[in-house]
Amino acid sequence: MIEVKKLVKRFGLKTILRGVDFQVEPGEFVALLGPNGAGKTTFLRILASLSRPSLGTVQVAGYSLPHESAQVRARLGVVSHLPLLYPDLTAEENLQFYARMYGLMQHASRITEVLQMVGLDNRRKDLVRTFSRGMQQRLAIGRAIIHDPEVVLFDEPYTGLDQDASAMLDEVLRSVAAKGRTVVMTSHDLARAEDLATRFDILSRGVITASAARDDFKNTNLLDFYKKALET
Repeated sequence: MIEVKKLVKRFGLKTILRGVDFQVEPGEFVALLGPNGAGKTTFLRILASLSRPSLGTVQVAGYSLPHESAQVRARLGVVSHLPLLYPDLTAEENLQFYARMYGLMQHASRITEVLQMVGLDNRRKDLVRTFSRGMQQRLAIGRAIIHDPEVVLFDEPYTGLDQDASAMLDEVLRSVAAKGRTVVMTSHDLARAEDLATRFDILSRGVITASAARDDFKNTNLLDFYKKALET
């Protein structure tokens, strides 16, 4: 579903990604972990077609980036640090806009389903500018999954969420994964990543230094694996 080979990303004279190889099979849930400045957000932005690679090849759902970015975006859901919502529209109107943009014909029932999923059905008629940061993040998650995408990219999705909203996001992620969708999530919360993901890749100093499936953790745990990968 995702295939990246020898990916390099430079900003001027600074190299952020230094030849990343990364493959994800359909239905995998990959937690991409690493310290601040490792290049995780830059990497997800490239997968989301929001940034161009300097060198290397990137394919998502069988389409090449950046040349087939429109086809990739139609199959992607993205949750980033920015909610990408229209503050002067209601929650329902925001989802209506994105549903139409993705070509959903009968979207009323899907909008209700998604609003219930993210716990905002009782605020569907309220303007987004009246929402707290956590509520906006909830709606951004709804926006990302409104079209039931094949691939979902979550960049630190728990940022700004309280305990209840974080539990809601856990259920959303499990629901998306249960449908066989492909998920890539960056996170600093190792315990939450260990609970949700089926594979763990460590990005450090612009390269992936280690990768392991959940089943590989028989004599160790994610924290020990993470620490060892950072020493590589």
